[in-house]
Amino acid sequence: MTATAGPAAASPSGPRRDTIVEVPRGLAGVVVTDTSIGDVRGREGFYHYREYSAVDLAEHRAFEDVWHLMLRGTLPDAVERARFAREAAPLRRVPDGVLPLLAPVADATRDEGPLAGVKALLPLVGAAYGMRPLYDATPRRRQDEALALAALVPTLIAALHRLQQGERPLEPRDDLGYAANYLYLVTGTEPDAARAKAVEAYLVSTIDHGFNASTFTGRVIASTGADLASCVAGALGALTGPLHGGAPSRALDTLDAIGTPDRARAWITDRVLAGERIMGFGHPVYRTEDPRARMLRGIAYELGGPLVDFAAQVEREVVAVLADLKPGRELHTNVEFWAGVVMELCGLPRDMFTPTFAASRVVGWTTHALEQAADSKIIRPAARYVGAPAPQRVPALT
Repeated sequence: MTATAGPAAASPSGPRRDTIVEVPRGLAGVVVTDTSIGDVRGREGFYHYREYSAVDLAEHRAFEDVWHLMLRGTLPDAVERARFAREAAPLRRVPDGVLPLLAPVADATRDEGPLAGVKALLPLVGAAYGMRPLYDATPRRRQDEALALAALVPTLIAALHRLQQGERPLEPRDDLGYAANYLYLVTGTEPDAARAKAVEAYLVSTIDHGFNASTFTGRVIASTGADLASCVAGALGALTGPLHGGAPSRALDTLDAIGTPDRARAWITDRVLAGERIMGFGHPVYRTEDPRARMLRGIAYELGGPLVDFAAQVEREVVAVLADLKPGRELHTNVEFWAGVVMELCGLPRDMFTPTFAASRVVGWTTHALEQAADSKIIRPAARYVGAPAPQRVPALT
């Protein structure tokens, strides 16, 4: 529905400034801009980065390859990958001006976890790097800053986590790839090849996923011309909301609540009849199986073990219960269900599931911020006022 104020209607090039266009709540399905970064095709159960299937990339390419694709626009060959990895590795280290602040920030955010600490540190990181507003920075400077931030954020996450656990932060290792280095920084142990590859596939699969809440938040900030650290801090703030990035550990909490396989059917039936949400199932975009869940299920099966068997049984029971109680309604596992299983098997503690998500999504956020910065139009939507009629007489002070 469209309401116009003033004598003129919308022009062929788009709505006039004095035109109000009403859209669905939450901007669901509303196209707000053009992007060449990727897309999610929910009815097909497919999403892609640039021109490549994201799942194919996760299964066949290293994280650095996909990072290069997002930031530079092309998949690298072997020589380009090695060059890019050498360029990124030194940027994992915490700047000297920020290093003394890690311990006090970790202590101040101990109850909230490492992402709260990263949010606090990002403005200081921006100052330490001398980040200027994107509006004033050259395209080359913007790319350099994006590379530096995406390289550093996983180090900050791991360092704050270890400090909050009473352990000493570790120095990044240039001889390890992005995923293996991250696991080493968090756990203190160099991962075996299978677990490094499993986490790497997860990280690649979560780099980007359309105009989700955190990505859109980062782009709104970038549209103002603000510095890149502010864009990432804002996106990170959106991610910490439980409706966005907090589900992987909650999906495992569901398995804990069920406890044993023999209790699965009754527990799920009770929740469905009560109208409660079963964490790890359903997705606002996909109308088919989440392709990330399909891939991570396969990885979990390769890792094997009782947790995988239990998760698979719960997945089957949810589908069976829904078929009995709500025929015709399809509810598939989403990425969080099997992501939680994979991360648990790879030694990541549950309070690090959402931070690990952020360690990959920062690549997507920075890429989107750069794309938005190339457009000088600020994102400035309208709202429909529903309060008391205005203007009212201002009462005298008595």
